[in-house]
Amino acid sequence: MSEKIAFVGVGRMGANMARRLKECGYAVTAVYDVHAPAAADLAAELGAEHATTLVEVTAAADVIFTVVTDDAAQLGVFSETGDSLLVGAAGKIFVNCATITPKTHVEVERRAKSVGASSLEGCMASSIPQARNGTLYLMCGGEEPTFQRVRPILEKLSSALRFVGSTGQAAQVKALVNMVMNINTAALAEGLGLGAALGLDLTMLREVFLQTGANSQVLKTDGEDMQNRDHACFFSAAHAAKDSTIAWVLGCEAGLNMPLAAATKLQFDRMVALGLGGLDKSGVAELTFKGRHA
Repeated sequence: MSEKIAFVGVGRMGANMARRLKECGYAVTAVYDVHAPAAADLAAELGAEHATTLVEVTAAADVIFTVVTDDAAQLGVFSETGDSLLVGAAGKIFVNCATITPKTHVEVERRAKSVGASSLEGCMASSIPQARNGTLYLMCGGEEPTFQRVRPILEKLSSALRFVGSTGQAAQVKALVNMVMNINTAALAEGLGLGAALGLDLTMLREVFLQTGANSQVLKTDGEDMQNRDHACFFSAAHAAKDSTIAWVLGCEAGLNMPLAAATKLQFDRMVALGLGGLDKSGVAELTFKGRHA
């Protein structure tokens, strides 16, 4: 395992991916985050360099993972001027794991190619525990030779690795995954909220849902939390709002009418407006149960 690996963005997802690769025998040589204490702590834990500039990150590694918050942050770390991952990047590979718009992945690829580097989408449809134990569902987009070069690394992070196609397509698929997931989450919150208003036993109701057409993955992950108001964050309402917007915009650009996607986006936007964006997406139930935030 000769590749040297670095991470830009070491929140809970990025940090746990770095830990996983370190445990698998890879040299994690540098970590960087705009929140410097997080990077410093992880660097000390992994025996890596705490890079304080993006130029240092690129110099320290062969493969650089970016796990940042949004389009602006992604374009910022690949800035065409100033401190940037692009400086000295010839021959390097960037694996970009943020949930961002397809057009931003395409632009990052263009910028990387302009300096002789390669980039790959590594879109994740999983959460923090899966990042830690190497069972992420990873959807990749870009040039297939680049995918094959980093595939051994990605296989240590993922139990289900899927090459989707050209750059931008993995982000499109990820947007659709999260759109359907978020719609299911909002629908489940309404179902349980109505059940509570009718005086039904919610544990019984969830068991019935589980055995019928109302079943879903969201029921398994979020149903009990909605009932018990346990919204410890694994996938935040703010991220759900961002991702719902990405999918909704794609629908508008395609000329489609998507009323469910639009209504779901409004629900998660409302959570953010109420200051609830830091709750897990299960917190959308706070808008549907009588006597809660609604």
